[in-house]
Amino acid sequence: MKPKSQPMRTCVGCGEPKAKRELIRVALSPDGNITIDRSGKAPGRGAYLCESMSCFEQAYKAKRLERSLKHSVSKEIYEALQRDLQENE
Repeated sequence: MKPKSQPMRTCVGCGEPKAKRELIRVALSPDGNITIDRSGKAPGRGAYLCESMSCFEQAYKAKRLERSLKHSVSKEIYEALQRDLQENE
């Protein structure tokens, strides 16, 4: 029997493909709310980031989260994501 393959996702900050469980998902729900989805199960469009400040900074400067989600991302979401990353480092 073949071992189960892990789903891979690409970080919007550095562009490296990694296992889905190693990344943080930012989800845009169908009603337009953006949330940080640690479980990876929230409905809607998602963008993935590595758990490093350098990837966050690259994504923030180039507005890659907005491009990936096809929606504007408020400053509050960026601040919450930054706090979350700083707590987990």
